This record gives sequence, C-alpha cells and structure tokens, in this order.
Amino acid sequence: MSGEGKSARWVVKAQAGGAAEALARELKLPRAIAEILVCRGMGSVEQARAFLFPALDQLHDPRLMLGMDVAVKRLRAALAAGEPVLIYGDYDVDGTVATVLLKTAAERAAAVLGVTADVRYHIPHRIREGYGMQESRIAAAADEGVRLVVSVDTGIRAFAAAEECKRLGLDLIVTDHHLPEDGGVPEAVAVLNPNQVGDEYPYKELCGAAVAFKLAQALMESTARDDDERTRLREKTLPSFLKLLAIATIADAVPLTGENRVIASIGLRELRKPAQPGLRALMDLAAIDASQPISATDVGFRLAPRINAAGRMDIASDVVEMFLAKDHEVARSLAEKLHRLNDDRRATEAEALREIETRLEKMTELPAIVVLDDAAEDGETSRSWHRGVVGILASRVVDRTGRPALVMTHEDGQAHGSGRSVKGFHLLDALTAVHGEGDAGLFTRFGGHAHAVGFSLPSESVVELRSRMELYAKSRAIDEEAAEVQIECDAEMRLGEITPEFLNALELLGPFGMGNQEPVLVSRGVRLASEVKVVKERHLRLSFEDGEDGARFGGMAWSRRTNWVERAQEDGWSQGDIVDLSYRLRHNRHPDFGGWELEVIDIRRADRLCNASKDVGEIRTEI
Repeated sequence: MSGEGKSARWVVKAQAGGAAEALARELKLPRAIAEILVCRGMGSVEQARAFLFPALDQLHDPRLMLGMDVAVKRLRAALAAGEPVLIYGDYDVDGTVATVLLKTAAERAAAVLGVTADVRYHIPHRIREGYGMQESRIAAAADEGVRLVVSVDTGIRAFAAAEECKRLGLDLIVTDHHLPEDGGVPEAVAVLNPNQVGDEYPYKELCGAAVAFKLAQALMESTARDDDERTRLREKTLPSFLKLLAIATIADAVPLTGENRVIASIGLRELRKPAQPGLRALMDLAAIDASQPISATDVGFRLAPRINAAGRMDIASDVVEMFLAKDHEVARSLAEKLHRLNDDRRATEAEALREIETRLEKMTELPAIVVLDDAAEDGETSRSWHRGVVGILASRVVDRTGRPALVMTHEDGQAHGSGRSVKGFHLLDALTAVHGEGDAGLFTRFGGHAHAVGFSLPSESVVELRSRMELYAKSRAIDEEAAEVQIECDAEMRLGEITPEFLNALELLGPFGMGNQEPVLVSRGVRLASEVKVVKERHLRLSFEDGEDGARFGGMAWSRRTNWVERAQEDGWSQGDIVDLSYRLRHNRHPDFGGWELEVIDIRRADRLCNASKDVGEIRTEI
C-alpha cells in the first residue's frame, strides 16, 4: 500500500523566547513547559494560569446562549403543569449522556417546584430508525399525550420533524451542536446551538451533551430558591454532572480547549468519585482504577467504546437505563451487557478490517480520498459490514493511510456510510459540494462536521460518489498534502531535563485530545543504551541514555502504520548508536514495571541531522 513508506519531516516550533522566560519565572515552570504554553496561545500569566488550573467559574453563563431564556421558560412551565415531556436523543455517547443529564435536571427542578415530572425519552435504533428525528416517532409521542419535545445532540437539520411537531400541536426545543444548514434552523420554540447565526455565546465547540447541560444548568438555577441553594448547586450538583459530561466531551472528539477543557478536567477528577451504580460497574468492567488519576485516554479507549457499543450493536437506550438505575444489580447487569456488546463490536470490526487491509495492500497508489464499501470486488466474496462499525472502520483507514476516508455498507438498495477526515480537509463541506442541488442530490441524507460525517445514498450511486469525491479532494490538493507526513514537535530538551518537576508540570497541560495534543518532544544525540527488543512482531522496546548527564529512560516504538522491526533491521540499529528522537512521555502505572517512559514517534541516526536547522523541512526519514 502506498503510504507505508512516506517521507516525514520534523518541524520544531520556534522557541518562544522572552515570553516563555517570563512565564517560566512568574509561574515557576520548566522552560519547555513555558514554551509549549506560549506556542499554544497562552502567552500571558493570566491565560497560562487559567489554562493550568481549570475551575468552575471559568464556565460561561448558560443564559448567554441564544434562545436559552425562552427554552427554560417553556420547559419549566411544562414541568410545573405536569405536561409529559419527551427528550429525543441520539444513539452515541454524546446523545445518550445528553439524555441522562437533561432528564435528571428536569426531575430535580420539578421536585423543587413541588411536582412530579413526567419526563420520557426516546433513543432511536441505529438500524431500524437511523440518525435524526423521525416524523413517525413524533406522531407516536403526540398520541401518547406528549406536549413538549426537546431534542439533544440532534435536530438542527430536522425540518420535517419540526413541521410534524407544528402540525400536531407539539412544542419543540432543539438543542444541538452540529452545523446548521445555510438555509437556517428548524421552526421551534427555541433553538439552542452556539453555531447558529446570531448566537454570541463565547465558545462554539461544545458537544451536544454540553449544550443540553447548559439547558439543564439554566433550568436548575431558575428553580433555586435562595443564594445558599444556588451555591450548593454550583459546588455540589454541577461537578457531579460534569463527570458524565466529560465522558461525552472526550468521546465526541471536540477540541479540549476553552470551556471543553474545564469540563473535561473537572469531570475527570469527579470520575474518581463515581456515585451512580451503573458508572461504577462500567468503570470496574473497563479496569479503570478510581484510586488513580483518570485520563482522557482511559475515557476514550475504555469507557466510551463500551457506551457506544450499545448504539452500534443493539439498543442505545440501555445506556440511559444503566446511568439512571438506582438498583446495583440492575445497573451491573446493564453494564455487563454493554461490556459484552463491546466484545462483539471488536470482533465484528476486526473481521471487516482484515478485508479492508487486504484491499489497501492491493492499491499501488492511494486515491486522494479513500472510499470503500462492502460490495465484492473482482469476483471475490465479501461479507456485509455491520452498520454500527463503519465509523470506526473509517477511522482505522485514516490511521493507516493518512487520507480522508468514507466507508459504507449496503442494505436494501441503500449504502449507509460514515466518514472521517484529516487535518485541513473539511469533510462536511466536501459532502455538501458533491451532493448537488434539489431532487437530483446525490445523498438521501447527510450531516456531521469537519472531521466526521454520516450519510446514506442509493447503492447505485456509490460509483458516482467515489468519482465526485476524488475530483473534489484533488481540487483541494489533498493528495499532495496527505502524501507527506509531518511531525510537529513542541520543544527540544535533553533527557536529563525530564525531572519530577517537569513531569508534574507536564501533567498540568492535560487533559489531552483534539485541540490540545500531547506535547511531542525532541532529544538529540541520545545513545541506544541496550539491544533492541522485539514486541509482538512489529513493535520495539528500547532504552535511551543522555550522553551529557547519564539520564536514562525506557521507551516503546509502536504504530499502526509503521513496522518498527523492519525499520530497525533496515537501519541496522544496535546498542551504542547515537540517535535523535521525537517522542511523547507516557506514565505507565503497571504495578510491576510502571513509571515514566518514552513513546517513540520517530528515530534516526544523529549524523543525518548534524547540520539541520530548527525548521527541518529538508530533513526526512522513512516511517
């Protein structure tokens, strides 16, 4: 497959100079940490302090969001009058968590008002109903006596559903974070979405659950009877909500900047005190030790897949039931079901991925955008790929190729797909551009954002989709941009500078994720301090030593796209070689061989770089 031996270059960010020195002095930070902060836009002491120490008072007032006062007034009136309210969610982590947060808040607000809330919810079935609000479910809700529908993590493009609500006399409140259509937003009592035209809410990158949380917060604050109650709400209740909201924020891969950083940081701390029986059971099954710090990686790779598995493989409403369950046995049973479904998801994904990798290996040249479906090719047999895993498969294709990818599965004459993108290529804009106009549009439905999309179209149109997407991607020069791998490095330092003080400061930069990536460091002239050890055929365990002060660290070289064993054999690495490293730092908490170690991103002989400048655009290596 083209892409395994791409040329990579290291680009080390320019030193921040005086600004970093001032920051290091004022906040007593290691030089490299101060440089990273300045390069990431935290150049003043005030900005850096707020970044390093997220606090509840950094959350914005929910009433700054367009339509919030109207939404709170209508929802509160419905609760006070005992009107049945339907929360219409989505089947992923973001949608299910949003449902739990808003239902919980509505019931607490009703209790303060002295009434019993009738708050129902509906999470669509991915296969039977598909994404988005369906008119048939709106009609069923009306027949059941519902008078108010509140969407969470969906609805911003639900024009038909909004019309159905109006026809049936139901009020609609939309809470969503997905990008609206150019034509505006659906007609509703209120639309809460910081991305809509005219909304001056200070932060635009909230996930769907965070928008629902803002409504929940404003609703609960509206029912607080005095200052003491408002203080308890802020100090006790809101942090307990943030533990679930942090899971949704991390799982939805929104940027961990600004308000999202506050949510994730406080929420991860609160996760060490899981109150809900379902959350405790799920953390136990995911082998997350609440006595240790919990990272965004723990959430993204352990908790989130188990929650998402319900919507991918079965019924996502089980997630809501698990989080709301008071009975420990019921909660544990539901958590175990999610755990089993995640095992099923992994097996299903692995089977499809083997076929995808075979196809990728046959490609002598990668297209500008990789478009794959489960239709058999060249007379070969092909098994249908589960619709619940096509998004994951698209992510895996991006990992392996460095190109944007669309992956589809066929069912009853329709191709149902998901897409994932790379930096600099806006995937929703691409789908919008190739869709066309009016009744001749290519897609039956589509939506999403810059990095991820979902769509469906007639199976017979997949060939046309592939052609249009390739032309669009080439017109954006995505093929040239993606052909070169670039390693952006945050700072240079000696291994001897990795002190306990530096490591403590490094942890303050987290949680890491989109928009706040883990720092990539460079150390030059490092000695390979032991023989190379092979791990699981493709990966390496290594040991490095700083020649100046003898500082020594172990490290792992592993990657989905690189066979490190072949790299070591081709370059002839052996003990005593002097190399340059780009790496991240990892805290391995294993009780037997834990500690800080290096996760190698790239490694090459130091003599290749002896005359290199800081911006080493001309320096390349094979990865």
